[in-house]
Amino acid sequence: MTWFTVALVLVVAAAGLLRWRRPAWYWLTFGVTLAMARVLVRYGSVMDACGLTVPPSRWRLTLARVTNRPVPESRPPRILRLRPTRTGLVLRLKLRPGQDAFDIAAASDRLRHSFTMYGVTSRELRSGVVELRMTGYDVLKRVQMPAKTDTAAMRVPVALREDGAVHYRDYRAIPHALTLGATESGKSVYQRNLVAGLAPMDVALVGIDCKQGVELFPLARRFSALADNPDTAAELLDALVTHMEGVYQLIRAEQRITADVPDADIAADIWDLPADLRPTPIVVLVDEVAELALFANKEEEKRRDRIITALARLAQLGRASGIYLEICGQRFGSELGKGITMLRAQLTGRTAHRVNDESSANMAFGDISPDAVLAAIQIPADMRGVAIAGDSTGGWHRIRAPHTSLRQAVNTCNRHADRTPDLPALAPFRPALRSLKPVDAPAVESIPASA
Repeated sequence: MTWFTVALVLVVAAAGLLRWRRPAWYWLTFGVTLAMARVLVRYGSVMDACGLTVPPSRWRLTLARVTNRPVPESRPPRILRLRPTRTGLVLRLKLRPGQDAFDIAAASDRLRHSFTMYGVTSRELRSGVVELRMTGYDVLKRVQMPAKTDTAAMRVPVALREDGAVHYRDYRAIPHALTLGATESGKSVYQRNLVAGLAPMDVALVGIDCKQGVELFPLARRFSALADNPDTAAELLDALVTHMEGVYQLIRAEQRITADVPDADIAADIWDLPADLRPTPIVVLVDEVAELALFANKEEEKRRDRIITALARLAQLGRASGIYLEICGQRFGSELGKGITMLRAQLTGRTAHRVNDESSANMAFGDISPDAVLAAIQIPADMRGVAIAGDSTGGWHRIRAPHTSLRQAVNTCNRHADRTPDLPALAPFRPALRSLKPVDAPAVESIPASA
């Protein structure tokens, strides 16, 4: 008995230590079993307390009266599946007649407390079926991306969502995006993760960094074109518009609109073209868009109008030609001048890190979801990298990108420098690089010089 008591104390102490220092390890060893037992044991009473049960049907009441049995109890939603994950539990429910998915979503906070979970989110899979994703610990406190992710062409895993799922930046589904965030909010780390994820893919990267290139020029070996000032940016954007028009001419020449060609084979964008004719897709990263929109005199105003017009044309017409915009900034509103709100309307994806005022959050989500605005202004200053990600459908998630140092991003870009395509239209803007000098491990190559 003494040895059993000692072993039990050691197990409890180990569990407590893991829960304090390594919550992910605690969840995989002890937490998942305890949580599943807690959900199954408490399920009926919790659903009844949360008002998620329905009274018995008439035929059940009639049957109880005929057979002289007790009146049947109210029934909760039926459990279809309870599945453990590396961060929590997934509970799939079949709703009873008269219930609605909104009822489950409205009670998610009460379910979180009742089941003693860290977070509970719900989504409707199909009519009558709702999935609850419950997290056992704060997955955003120490972000650990899964070893295997569902990557595909133009689909990059960039962050972890609060429900434990991976947040992807899918350019085929959401061509253009806007990323906002105050200084020291984690916006640069998010951008590094994006570049590091795109580096191994067959894609051309084009950067506009008007902070004299301090953010993007260290990654220059993987960029096909870079601009570090508004004048060069204007010329680069004009070259992209010319390239876009050339791609459309290629698509028209290869549309193959004949009677014997199936509808699915008719080309309408670069992804419908044969692989040997398909132009390389281009991702344009603008580090601080406000620097492109500000002006101090008439000449700079003309340049500004030229830049905004080119960006708006790329946002409206660039998707089919394989040009995708990733625009970052601290603020992005009508105070930046004419054409800005028209450009923002074309940016379907929205990501907002910590902002300094509510109006900045409204710039990202005011036309999408008021709840997302409230969530964005509540991000604490000590949680650098936490952001709210949403799109034009109104759905949003709290995410956090794993910390990626500039050296790690540079090494990744240098390792895949051979994938950098040479685009004739952008050749004048290809960054000039010095020869490499030997460096100590673990660096792969030295930081490239600016153009």
